[in-house]
Amino acid sequence: MMKRKNIILMVFICMAIFTVGCSDEFLTRTPEGQFGTNSLETEDGLDGILLGAYAMIDGAGLDGTADWNVTVENWAFNIASDDALKGTDAGDQPEQSFIEAYDYQSFNGHITNRWRSLFKGVARANNTINAANSLEDLSDEKRTQVIAEARFLRGIFHMEARKMWRMPPYIGEEDYILDDVESTKVPNDREIWPFIEADFEAAAASLPTTQGQVGRPTSWAAKAFLAKSKMYQGWDENGTPNTAKLGEAKTLLDEIVNSGVFSLATKFEDNFLVATRNNPESIFEIQYAVSSAADQASSRGMGLAHPYTDPWGCCGFYQVSQNLVNAYRTEAGLPLIDNFDAEDISIDTNEDGTSAETATLDPRIDHTLGRPGILYKGFKIYQTDFVRDLSYAGPFFSKKHVAEPEGFGVGGWGNLSANNYRYMRYGMILLWLAEAEVEVGSLERARELVNEIRTRAANPDGFVPLATQGTDRNDFSIVEGEAAANYDIATYDAPWTDKAAARDAVRFETRLEFAMEGHRYWDLVRWGIAAETLNNYIASESQHRTYLVGKSFTEGKNEYFPIPSQAIDRSAVDGQPTLTQDPAY
Repeated sequence: MMKRKNIILMVFICMAIFTVGCSDEFLTRTPEGQFGTNSLETEDGLDGILLGAYAMIDGAGLDGTADWNVTVENWAFNIASDDALKGTDAGDQPEQSFIEAYDYQSFNGHITNRWRSLFKGVARANNTINAANSLEDLSDEKRTQVIAEARFLRGIFHMEARKMWRMPPYIGEEDYILDDVESTKVPNDREIWPFIEADFEAAAASLPTTQGQVGRPTSWAAKAFLAKSKMYQGWDENGTPNTAKLGEAKTLLDEIVNSGVFSLATKFEDNFLVATRNNPESIFEIQYAVSSAADQASSRGMGLAHPYTDPWGCCGFYQVSQNLVNAYRTEAGLPLIDNFDAEDISIDTNEDGTSAETATLDPRIDHTLGRPGILYKGFKIYQTDFVRDLSYAGPFFSKKHVAEPEGFGVGGWGNLSANNYRYMRYGMILLWLAEAEVEVGSLERARELVNEIRTRAANPDGFVPLATQGTDRNDFSIVEGEAAANYDIATYDAPWTDKAAARDAVRFETRLEFAMEGHRYWDLVRWGIAAETLNNYIASESQHRTYLVGKSFTEGKNEYFPIPSQAIDRSAVDGQPTLTQDPAY
């Protein structure tokens, strides 16, 4: 009986509508069967409801083709940061152009779809909890497990909503009645961080420390997201530290570090390859799967964010700013925090196709982005033919989410891959702890933590190799033993004694480590420095990207997005909306 249940569960996991992870044996299974109404009133049916909630993490459960602009990687909104540009050409997806220009409107379809996606996830999580509580023929152990996983997911959905909107509603299982569409029309009249924390706390208390199936959260994952929720409350809108919240986060982060359960992957790039999914650095990954028979469980949300040249051919979204490229310049192995953008990294190449740039660089640059003269993820040497419109969004392209050649072309469209999204990895824990140490702990401990990250980045085994161009555009030769650029990265060896300088160093390291992973915009907001940073960025980047001339970030407004007008209209009870628009809009 147990074996049969496991088989049924794994089939459900690999169904097209679900994207939760499974063992490699099942990554190539085709979808089998579907649920009927009666089957939902069983333990197997409950598993199916839960997996339906998992499906909403990456937005793939949203109807139509909207999943690409609501994906958990958040790239469609991270273009509002100083890391990324919309890319492709000026006329492609104008709704994204408005986001990039800080012209947030309540009728923007991408903002609306993100709301719909997250609260559909909330609904499925609540449905799971209610179903678990109402199913009589269910062991207490199973009930506890299902509810814990559902509360973990509900915490994630609400946390992503709280990052997007200043005052979204929190909807609990007591608000959710499956057959009553009016039941979830609750007002957004309270701060929801305490409820998010409560979900993660409950999940941490009930989830096991290990799971038999990858993709399911552990108690460690719940504690990590609980710590993240506290870090997001760590500063007010003016950038003043909330030492109480940072202290609470520090306690959790110390517990994770001291557990010895997780460690940094040996090479930085191991966090961005299909072959090295679920490595020792992984705390919680979004599990993607693809086969020649089915690609619906793949990284569909990232399909459009691939180079315009072959073998991808679509679609050129999510390019990289000159500002981010310049951030990887080093001097004596350390970043140029105060004047990194004073000089542009060149796109010139030599006759053999290699980069002509001779400046010293942080080696993470060439695992983060494509630039002329550098081997791109093992496919071919990157040149400006990778971009759709060079005059519009420039010569650089994103890279981390792109699968390596061995993972390309498995399904019907090569852009869809099984390259997991590392939603929570140990490197985040280290740098959040460094942030907390700066504000409420020890500057020297913060330096040690940052140096752990930099030491891993300095591993020469992880450097992108030098490659020279062959006679054919897709042909290249690796020069054994030589790196692709003049990489020079060092640790901070002098004691940290200045708090402001230490804070800047940790934040800069956070950008270098997690660039283009969908976090930068919200990091700037939570630190209370979005307006200053992004207006300085626009002043610089608009010299390269003329369409940014005259754009600006409005402090006190653009930190959050407007609640979709559609959501407000549909929240009406007796003719009166229960949702209230953000006063800034």
